[in-house]
Amino acid sequence: MASPAHSFPLHGPGLRGARRPRVAIVGRTGSGKHSIFRAAASTSTHHERLAGIGPAYEECLVEVGIDQISLVALPAIGGLHDLDADACVTLKYLLWGDRWPVIAQHETNQPDSTFAAPDVLLVVMDATALERDLELALELMQLGRPMVFALNRMDEARARRRFINVRALSAQLGAPVVPTVAHMGIGLADVYTTVVHVAREARFLQPHPSAPPYSAHIEAQLRAIAEIARQPDVAAAFAVPETLLTLQLAENDGYFAQELQAHFPDRYAALLAARAIADAALPRRLAEELHADRHHRAALLTEAATRPGQEGAPPRWQLWADDLFLHPRWGFVGTLAVFALVLLFVFEVSAVLDSLTVARLIAWAEPWQPTELTGVLGRAVLDGFIGLAGIVIPYMIPLVLLLVWLEESGIMHRVAFVVDRGFHRLGLHGGVALPFLMGLGCNVPALAATAAVTHGRDRTVASLLITFLPCSARSAIILAVGGKYLGGFGVFALFMLAPVVVSLVGKLLKRRYPETTPGMIQEIPAYAVPTLRALLANTWERSRDIVTIVLPLLVAGSVVLALLSHYGADAWVNLALTPVTVWWLGLPVALGVPILFGVLRKELSLLMVFQALGTQELSSVLDTTQIATFLVFLTFYVPCVSTFAMMLKLLGRRDALYSVALSIGVALVVAAVVRGALELAGWVL
Repeated sequence: MASPAHSFPLHGPGLRGARRPRVAIVGRTGSGKHSIFRAAASTSTHHERLAGIGPAYEECLVEVGIDQISLVALPAIGGLHDLDADACVTLKYLLWGDRWPVIAQHETNQPDSTFAAPDVLLVVMDATALERDLELALELMQLGRPMVFALNRMDEARARRRFINVRALSAQLGAPVVPTVAHMGIGLADVYTTVVHVAREARFLQPHPSAPPYSAHIEAQLRAIAEIARQPDVAAAFAVPETLLTLQLAENDGYFAQELQAHFPDRYAALLAARAIADAALPRRLAEELHADRHHRAALLTEAATRPGQEGAPPRWQLWADDLFLHPRWGFVGTLAVFALVLLFVFEVSAVLDSLTVARLIAWAEPWQPTELTGVLGRAVLDGFIGLAGIVIPYMIPLVLLLVWLEESGIMHRVAFVVDRGFHRLGLHGGVALPFLMGLGCNVPALAATAAVTHGRDRTVASLLITFLPCSARSAIILAVGGKYLGGFGVFALFMLAPVVVSLVGKLLKRRYPETTPGMIQEIPAYAVPTLRALLANTWERSRDIVTIVLPLLVAGSVVLALLSHYGADAWVNLALTPVTVWWLGLPVALGVPILFGVLRKELSLLMVFQALGTQELSSVLDTTQIATFLVFLTFYVPCVSTFAMMLKLLGRRDALYSVALSIGVALVVAAVVRGALELAGWVL
């Protein structure tokens, strides 16, 4: 089901700061209003009670384009009559906010200054129970506030072969109606875009239903009650729309009738007399007649806007795809399938490309082993270019091309929606799911993608966390060494450490960067077949920075390493790193250089380890604990120089250096914990 596009022209300045409107989500229990709120909620929501003692509500800041709204999720409410204590407090909020009128001044529990009334009501209706929810809508329309209706569960209505003419329903209600499937994120971007438009043009967009609020035969019986409601002193004391007060008094609503009796006893006596006359003139009591009339009008609206059939239904394959990627339970399975396909692509296809390109370059350059300084420097520069090719050709370009295809097709947006709640626990939005997924291939394009979908605090936190994901180079080392010496369980445990570390570091970063990020609406686009031109253009756009940023650092690092080896300074490096390698990690002293200069390119670490230890059979010089400790440290240790270069560009020098310090600290702590646990297990067993 594709929702109609809502595009509105921009009039006046953006709704931000003091101009930011407050939007209240209203609806019955089970209508889906919680899902609509969560889809837009920021990483941190404010929890409070209405008037300090009433039912709980949630509030957060949400960005909608250049505009902002304060979004309030109110407790469920089933109507405006026969209210219990909590529902009555909710109604007071909808009417008055923190500016309670004369009739409520005697109450002991007054609202605080944060209890501001909503500027717009976002009313959530269930498309499968439209008639019932239209009764509530007809009541809420008497509040006199601008309104937007979210017609939720349209997928279930479609499954029951019910087609709802949204435009006809909107014309009948005199307010925008937007179809949604909240748990799948469908239509939510349209909802909030419409809300912002209504908030900006509030004075022109009051609900104006095509029919009066009650039938003609009731109108005559309400004239006497309406006369009481429009008395200047009564109207000023209640400060509510005249129609609402008339209907509340006519239906003998407890709160309004009690306050009228307490403040205007003479008018209350007139009210009782008017109701008695109406009860005698109508087929049933006035309150019952009003309720029946409202039910009848809701039924007529439903009948006029609903008809059987499957008009406008999307192709069946799209329904199956959405059930896979957006289903509340099965959506996670679809997400895992996407991850599995990406990993298969990285480790299988990239391996073939590496053997056809970079491996041949290395083999071609291998015979050149110069001993003079000029030749050594030339070979170092060549190694830098080969290192760049080793990143771009087998890993970066194929991976970015695949992920761009997933994004352009609409699949990645659905993955982001499903994992949004999990990322909220880290203080981030689900929109960073794509960069995190890319990080499993290469951290460099992942950071570039982060810059495209985040800003400010979110960009910083997401970038810092991405560096702890095992890229394809680190994963290859884990698979090669861990698979040989630790077995399948050991490899699985090493990979499972990554999400644990990311979660723990994410909690740490929430303390360092405590700012609350405004909620963002994740739009779910329609499925599409990407064009080759768009794929190539976007792939190049996301990959070109590596040439100008990474290449110089790779060449420079390669030259430094070559000079150290040429002049025999590597022994001094090993000696200087003894406190880390030998004392802390329990590794041979010769591994200092491989650890330090593994930052040039992680794949080189393994080659340098073989060279430093003089053998490719690591079990002859390292025990299982040492191998596991080394792999853990290498997984979380300082990212490669290309990643650091991208961090430097995105975050600046301070946060880039903080990333280095953080990764060193995390790698040392996690490796020490693993070493200690394995040594303890060996001692116990």
